[in-house]
Amino acid sequence: MTTLPVNHSENTNGVRKRTKCKKNLCSAETVKKRLPIVEWLPKYNTTKITPDIIAGITVALTAIPQGIAYAVIAGLTPEYGLYASLTSGIVYLIFGSCMNVTIGPTAIMAAMVSRYVHNYSADFAVLMAFIVGVVELTIGILHLGFLIEFISMPVISGFTTAAALQIASSQLKALFGLDGPSGDNFGHSVYNFILNIRTMKLWDPILGFLSIGVLALLKRFGEGCGRNDATVKQLKWLISLSRNAIVVVVGMIIAYILKVVTDTEPLILIGEIGEGLPKVTLPPFTTTVGNETYSFVDMLQVYGIQSIIIPLVAILQTIAICKAFSGGKPVDATQEIIAVGLCNIIGSFVRSMPITGSFTRTALNHASGVQTPAGGIVTCLIILLALSLLTSTFYFIPKASLAALIMTAMFSMIEFAIFGRLWRNNKLELFFLLVTMLVGMFVGLEYGILVGIIVEAATLLYLTARPKIDINTVSTDKGQIVRIPLNGRLSYCAAEHVRRKVQKAAQNYNASNNIIVVDGSNLRKIDSTVASNLMTVAQDLDKTSRKIVFLNFPNEIVKLCLDLNQNHIHKFIISSNVLIMGKIYICYLKYLVKYLEHT
Repeated sequence: MTTLPVNHSENTNGVRKRTKCKKNLCSAETVKKRLPIVEWLPKYNTTKITPDIIAGITVALTAIPQGIAYAVIAGLTPEYGLYASLTSGIVYLIFGSCMNVTIGPTAIMAAMVSRYVHNYSADFAVLMAFIVGVVELTIGILHLGFLIEFISMPVISGFTTAAALQIASSQLKALFGLDGPSGDNFGHSVYNFILNIRTMKLWDPILGFLSIGVLALLKRFGEGCGRNDATVKQLKWLISLSRNAIVVVVGMIIAYILKVVTDTEPLILIGEIGEGLPKVTLPPFTTTVGNETYSFVDMLQVYGIQSIIIPLVAILQTIAICKAFSGGKPVDATQEIIAVGLCNIIGSFVRSMPITGSFTRTALNHASGVQTPAGGIVTCLIILLALSLLTSTFYFIPKASLAALIMTAMFSMIEFAIFGRLWRNNKLELFFLLVTMLVGMFVGLEYGILVGIIVEAATLLYLTARPKIDINTVSTDKGQIVRIPLNGRLSYCAAEHVRRKVQKAAQNYNASNNIIVVDGSNLRKIDSTVASNLMTVAQDLDKTSRKIVFLNFPNEIVKLCLDLNQNHIHKFIISSNVLIMGKIYICYLKYLVKYLEHT
């Protein structure tokens, strides 16, 4: 029997690699990185409890009315907005790396799933939470978070503006107490508002506009005040932070009094909501709408591109919030993506809608002086209490109050200054912003951000394929020197453009005593396709006894050109490290003419 030789070195290397991999996966550093609670919990002490409790209560006072409002935006019953904040505080407590960040329902997430709820059922929102979580977790595990870097700030701003305007316009129906649908996008909402304006009620717009006024006043009421100020300023600060809850509670009291006094409901109310805690069940991988049953594949087909766009938007929101409130510290984007993914996956088992980082609640958390993610536990406990004891009270929440709350929050999302700044400095970026915004407003938010990314990428490719080349000439006693500067990095897609530019310059200045100078002073790199095209042009000009010089090319590019054309290249390349500018440039080119005459 023949025995095959054993490569002991390969076996040893394999064992070493596996051992190293296991050590990396199981090291204390990796555990702390992937389970941040292990890092901060042992250091937790009594000095951090009070700030965390205050922050948790403050956030809850906003999370409850916002959760109900965002459920309404999504077309869901109010309890779904509260379900969405239940598990996220506990999951993020374990896996989150930024103490200020709060995870929960947001207006943008609600707006992006609303069409499926309106056209199908709530099961589509819950399954979307599961899908969003799986996609986010996969992106986090595979370290693909860098993909977000391909979405520029103008596109993000255009998307956010479109989302804010769409959400605000969808609340026109509730603000004015109109009949009919609200609309799937900004265009539909405005059209439906005009169409149904004659159905406007009396009390709803009065309460709605009063609520907007009170929200604006209370926001200004707390300006310049903080948690660590004197008692009066501290009280003003707390009242200002609680303005959303105050407006909703006052609206509830007004609705209840009107109900008791008139024995009618002149205001449109939220109505009955689900009582008690949600049941823990699997996400709805199948559902029935009307008499039609949708399988998991059918539901994915209904989602379409949204199943990818919504997770990317959720990641984008969370990372942006983490960076904004990190205090200059580095943000572990991978860990944040994993944390939000797990929040969505686990939340889908308790009927949660898709969730992500909330800027408003994170700002409140930060302003309240939160010390650790433990503040999220207090918020969850208060929401549990509300679900258990206050669901009957929520019946009297006027939709006009929620509409005022939502519209006020949406207009604060719009960055008006960016329009003027881009108009003055970069109109191309303003174009990207406007394209994203308009498509998002009138077609759909997911299509808006997709079109914005595609248009920007296409423009970037075009600029790469058509680099700007400003040809200039210098007159000398011996003829004209035609300078063709090449800048930056030139890739294969620009090869034909560069070749045409050189050929055109040679044709326009075709006198035999004129010299074509391809200046590589600012050239960093070219690929073999560009180099090959340049060598071909050089050979063609050499056949007609025309002079072409490749000036100041980096050594590595010279080497590439030599490899491509050993027989002709010595005639064309002159290397120099001289910095050429102004009159020195002309003098140097005159020297170059004399050099060429003697070679």
